[in-house]
Amino acid sequence: MPPPVRKKILVKGVVQGVGFRPHVYKLASEYSLGGWVKNDAAGVTIEAEGPGRDVEAFIRDLSARRPAAARVDSVSVSAARPEGSKAFLIARSGGKAPAAAIIPADLALCADCRRELLSPADRRYLYPFTNCTNCGPRFTIVKSVPYDRPATTMAGFKMCPDCLREYGDPLDRRFHAQPDACPACGPAVELASGGKTFTGPAAMDNTAALLLAGKIGALQSLGGFHLACRADSASAVKRLRAAKRRPHKPFAVMVPDLAAARRLCRVSAREAAALASAQAPVVMLRRRGKVYGEPAPGLSRLGVMLAYTPLHAALFALLAEKGFCGPLVMTSGNFRDEPICKDSPDVETRLAGVASFSLSHNRPIHNRADDSVAFFAAGELRLARRARGYVPAAVKLPAPGPAVLACGADLKNTFCLTRGGEAFL
Repeated sequence: MPPPVRKKILVKGVVQGVGFRPHVYKLASEYSLGGWVKNDAAGVTIEAEGPGRDVEAFIRDLSARRPAAARVDSVSVSAARPEGSKAFLIARSGGKAPAAAIIPADLALCADCRRELLSPADRRYLYPFTNCTNCGPRFTIVKSVPYDRPATTMAGFKMCPDCLREYGDPLDRRFHAQPDACPACGPAVELASGGKTFTGPAAMDNTAALLLAGKIGALQSLGGFHLACRADSASAVKRLRAAKRRPHKPFAVMVPDLAAARRLCRVSAREAAALASAQAPVVMLRRRGKVYGEPAPGLSRLGVMLAYTPLHAALFALLAEKGFCGPLVMTSGNFRDEPICKDSPDVETRLAGVASFSLSHNRPIHNRADDSVAFFAAGELRLARRARGYVPAAVKLPAPGPAVLACGADLKNTFCLTRGGEAFL
């Protein structure tokens, strides 16, 4: 039998916060390799040891069988001295590599987590912070790289035994999911309304009741607050327009699923795929007719997004129990030329005259991210606003070049910073 070989491998791209280390662990186990994998400031570093043919197949599979949300830009391989390693492990993050890792974008609620969220028998039933390696907050909670729980705003939440068991199980889809949480150990919501406060399920249920009654609320989402109300309530939409000083500009609406989107608008296969994607942008769709509250007056298209967080999905489930299946206006919680509000004191200071109640949570937002807005033209998806779900993923340039900072504004302020062959918008 030929002697084992050991290779040091550096993988760069969107490889942190997307289940890449569990992916590497499972591949290494499949090929019975020894060694380790870890996050560092440059990306993901691996040392793999075993028969040469198996190590080469393992290296090919790193990018050929990557997780859905990952993007592999480069794989660098060098020889290392064999150490006789038989076991493979996920090592502690860190190292002295120069910072080059790309912080992952936030991912919309996946189908598996949605099923758990809506299952009364599941321990995460209607829990507004359900997530796994395939979905949940990333960019909005991360403070630094490498991407690990201590470097995020989840650092203050200690996992309970059940969550720890999932986090440590290579066969579980929450294996090394950094924002992993449940009602016993994770973040919680709080409703402030009329001088009263409610927490947990009572907060969610009362929020649904207030929206159903035509009230305007501030709801804390992934990257900031939305201002929300019934889209089919002419009086609520009119009050929101007056309070936001936005007499004509359209409001985006949120619906629970594709079926609800199709009741409002004509939805092509490509538009449906964009709506249901991990990026979950607002998509400009051709309207079937009037929406009673007229969130987009005089326009033939309506900006529609699906419920992309567990909080939104849980809220729509509670509204459905109360007989409401219509759309909700979900517009940015800010005024013109101001950043979106991201915490309760911000809302109390700036939106007190707009929202009659607020639903907030105690998982801090570190980086603001507004909703992305997209439309299809000439058969391609075009981004009118590149934000949540896309930021901070790099746009690949045709060739590397000097570092350039570009600033400008049309309807929204935008900046772009280039690094080598990447542009960060």
